Amino acid sequence: MSNQFAKVVFALTAVFFTLFFLWPIAETVRGAFVGADGRFTLDYIAEVFRNPLYLEGLWNSFRIGVFSTLLACLIAMPLAWMSDRFVFPGKTLLGALVLVPMIMPPFVGAIGVKQILGQQGALNALLADLGLLNPQAPIDWLGEGRIWGVVALIALNLYPILYLNVLAALANVDPAMEEAAENLGCTGFRKFRKITLPLIMPGVFAGGTIVFIWSFTELGVPLMFDFTRVASVQIFHGIKDIGGNPFPFALVVVMLAATVLLYAVSKLTLGRSSHAMMAKATSQGGPRDPGLAVRWFCSLTFSAVTLLAVLPHLGVVLVAFSSEWYQTILPSGWTLSHFEAALGHNLTLPSIQNSLKYAGLATLLDVVLGVAIAYVVVRTGLAGRQILDALAMMPLAVPGLVLAFGYLAMTQEGKFFEFLNPAVDPLVILVIAYSVRRLPYVVRSAAAGFQQTSVTLEEAAQNLGCPPLRTLRKITIPLIAANLLAGGLLAFSFAMLEVSDSLILAQKQQDFPITKAIYELYQLLGEGRFVASALGVWAMAFLAITILGASLILGKKLGAIFRA
Repeated sequence: MSNQFAKVVFALTAVFFTLFFLWPIAETVRGAFVGADGRFTLDYIAEVFRNPLYLEGLWNSFRIGVFSTLLACLIAMPLAWMSDRFVFPGKTLLGALVLVPMIMPPFVGAIGVKQILGQQGALNALLADLGLLNPQAPIDWLGEGRIWGVVALIALNLYPILYLNVLAALANVDPAMEEAAENLGCTGFRKFRKITLPLIMPGVFAGGTIVFIWSFTELGVPLMFDFTRVASVQIFHGIKDIGGNPFPFALVVVMLAATVLLYAVSKLTLGRSSHAMMAKATSQGGPRDPGLAVRWFCSLTFSAVTLLAVLPHLGVVLVAFSSEWYQTILPSGWTLSHFEAALGHNLTLPSIQNSLKYAGLATLLDVVLGVAIAYVVVRTGLAGRQILDALAMMPLAVPGLVLAFGYLAMTQEGKFFEFLNPAVDPLVILVIAYSVRRLPYVVRSAAAGFQQTSVTLEEAAQNLGCPPLRTLRKITIPLIAANLLAGGLLAFSFAMLEVSDSLILAQKQQDFPITKAIYELYQLLGEGRFVASALGVWAMAFLAITILGASLILGKKLGAIFRA
């Protein structure tokens, strides 16, 4: 492809990211540092650190981010180690089931967790049946320890991201380096700590960064747990007065600054090391048979973690099928009516149509941009192409809550983008928001396809007189179609179930996407939570199919998509 076309792609991408990535962030920053008189001020930021309520919210958000990431590491790293090093029964199936927690946003899983761990839930009913609990004095599992429920739910939902990154990093470790350490007397956990862990640290950092950013700014789970003492929920409630209250702007800026600072510190301390390794052919590597006891230990560990991770999903499914579930281990009645209601309710059917429209248009935009960006980065020698790649991946490192708030701020009355105000019609701004957030998936998938496809085929076509754009359409695109399908499936499915953008930008009932409809349904009395769960189950089934398809196409390379 001509160097001129590469420059055009670079320019258009830079304009797109300036308008819809940097601009919303700048609008948020401006709202935090510009006073009512139009002058620069630090009063709003200072008030955030003076106000005990805001400080508590930030501290709780930080705790959620740190402990969710640590718990996800504790779950993911042993599983990745066992999967890379050992052969055990059911390994292929169990490895695929690791992705199951990703088939549902964690805030939907909160419905199932509350049904299981609530005061009148399944766990207390089980303990009462076993004679271990007085039914008149149930334990409030989600009371004072509500923050730990949030941490556990987020970690169980996000650990697959760390698992995929660590597994890919372990697959690239040269066994000869570990064998050399063993020959020098470094064995067991010391070998892992001194040799293996430093080698895989870039992978741990890549996955851990995403997990921390997502959990630090998670909005849906605290909302569903009625945990209001967290910064993301305080921002959400402050949106109602966005025109006259500067403190949500200040709180968003503080969260963004904390995210950037922690990312930079982690990158400098954990993510910058890169160790050159010989090809794995220098030694006999690969999974080995560890013996009967270890084989079954690996299988049971994978099974136990998967079962624990799908408990929230199981709870949602049971709620969706139940006609009554109160103070019993299992529902006391069963029905399919909630699924019919979920597809026929005046709130749900339009939300499904809206999500299909928003996500479909966003995916189309992502595929066009993603292919162009990946081609320039992989196939051309354009100066600054790595900047283009970094721009495309930046949305992974910026919290979705920050961008969603920025889009809302930049479209208020009197602003340049007032014509995109979601209060009037959220279509355009939601499509842009979804596409910006999910563009990295398509870029990484397309780049992997270009790297796997020999450039000589394109050169041969151009030598025979085929123009560059026609070569891309006739030769290159068909060759990387599988990668584009995988990236497009992921972008589409995660856009369908986007939480922060949907909750903040969709303000009228007729414009609600699926996730906003689930949240609103859950707030309704009567059958609201049952219909919300049924809609969640439909969403789970859809996302399960798409993620399974993407994993079959990309295999271990799926982890590279979730890498900042």
